[in-house]
Amino acid sequence: MPKQDSDCIWKDRKHFMWFPFSFTKYEVKDERLFIQKGLLNTSFDETLLYRITDIKLTRSLGQKIFGTGTIELCTKVDHDRHISLVNIKNPKEIKKLLSDTIEDARIKKNVISNEFFGGHGRGPGQESDPGQGPDSDPDDDFL
Repeated sequence: MPKQDSDCIWKDRKHFMWFPFSFTKYEVKDERLFIQKGLLNTSFDETLLYRITDIKLTRSLGQKIFGTGTIELCTKVDHDRHISLVNIKNPKEIKKLLSDTIEDARIKKNVISNEFFGGHGRGPGQESDPGQGPDSDPDDDFL
């Protein structure tokens, strides 16, 4: 049985000034961000929320006048590392909502920082490189 639209946490579309006249739609539900673009040639993109690492809000003077903004998301995915939610209304509230929802998704998936952000291609359970532990001094390499 398909899920009802009540599972949707947030949805909007790209605005022109304050009018939502666009063929770009954004939706957050089921711990995923969905982006649909286009009228005749339509593309659908889906990103798991727990894979989003950074959120940035930018607002030009025109966006401030019309009550919109652009939220830029950095992700840990291979196909599109930067996602822009362009000209959305109530951008400060949506940024906070996304941030909280992303954190909830990470908690549900039991994703912790050193598993998610681990450097040097190491996965969970693999030994760390020598000199990369918490007691090492990163400036030792330059001496």
